[in-house]
Amino acid sequence: MGWLYASEEQRRDELTVMRARAPSNTPQAALDPLFSMARLLHVWPSCSWLPRLSVLVCVASFLSTELGCTRGMQLTSTGPQTVQKAEGETVTLGCTYTPSPVDTGELDIEWSVVSPDTTKKDELLISYTGGTKYIHSNHELTNGLDFAVGDPSMGDASLSIARLTPGHSATYQCKVKKSPGVDMRKVSLVVMAKPSVPKCWMEGTGLVGEAVSLHCKSAKGSPPLKYMWNRERGGPMPSLATQNGDTGELIISNHSHTFSGFYRCEVTNAVGTEHCKINLRADKPPNRAGVIVGTVVGSLLLLILVLLFVWLLICKLMPRRMPRYEKEVANEIREDAPAPESRPASRVNSRSASHYHQGVVYNQVGSPESLGVDDGRTGSPSTTNPAGTPVKYDSKYGYAV
Repeated sequence: MGWLYASEEQRRDELTVMRARAPSNTPQAALDPLFSMARLLHVWPSCSWLPRLSVLVCVASFLSTELGCTRGMQLTSTGPQTVQKAEGETVTLGCTYTPSPVDTGELDIEWSVVSPDTTKKDELLISYTGGTKYIHSNHELTNGLDFAVGDPSMGDASLSIARLTPGHSATYQCKVKKSPGVDMRKVSLVVMAKPSVPKCWMEGTGLVGEAVSLHCKSAKGSPPLKYMWNRERGGPMPSLATQNGDTGELIISNHSHTFSGFYRCEVTNAVGTEHCKINLRADKPPNRAGVIVGTVVGSLLLLILVLLFVWLLICKLMPRRMPRYEKEVANEIREDAPAPESRPASRVNSRSASHYHQGVVYNQVGSPESLGVDDGRTGSPSTTNPAGTPVKYDSKYGYAV
């Protein structure tokens, strides 16, 4: 009897646990066969030798067969939980569902944006209720947003978003409800920018025996950006070359003719790829002795040109100063030099102002005195003035002086 009472207590405990773990919407008719099987396992002494693991396997198989028809609404989408798309493209966020026969209520589908702040409510974007579609927000996220199929009540409530922008990056939640069943799924959308066409350039002289580095850089693109150099023509990549996938730098420490050729750089991120090319040459280094001699000769020529320029500048300035000195010397008045002759115009003006100058009497032009008329005859000019002083006659100008 002690064994029976112990087994009865164990049976009751396990039946209580089974009912607590069963779904809340499981009908009692489906649980009764399970409880009956549990009673048999504990009451029959012949079954006492069964391992406890076998009992659990029997219970699990029963739940999978007998209770399968009682499961509620279930979303069947199996796509990735995080979707990465390029800016400007179109994306479809999957949300397919399968209702249960016991789900007899009205179909209600909702797509909303999950708020990163748990203290705030989620933002409802679009819904489908009673055969009607509703847009619930004027937010920029609703631009180009719609259900992927015309009738979402046919088991596909996927969401389509066209002309993606960085503002569409968010976590979206699909919720499908048909009482008493309900299920939901979250998908994270990340909108990224494709890499722009990179620029390739070389740093270094490109001379044989010296170090040279190739660089590749894309101006735009969502991180992380990865760079990869490949040799397009000329053979495999140099064994001594090292490249950095984060900076896009390829370093060749000891350049040679075998490393010359076309190199291709590819830049990639999660949504796109671009590339550029560059032709790497290997030039023979110049003769160092010739370079030194050329430098010295060039320096000497430059010095000669500078001296020639200075000499020409001095020669150009000297003639300007010498005439000025001579002019100053010519304008000086010497005491032993005779006075310069007065010009005729000055003498005419002198006679018009006064007839007498230093004791010499001048007659006006045209007067009888100036013409020297004597007894009605024309003669030579008078050589005397009224005062009786002899007057010299200047044959060059025709006036008395």
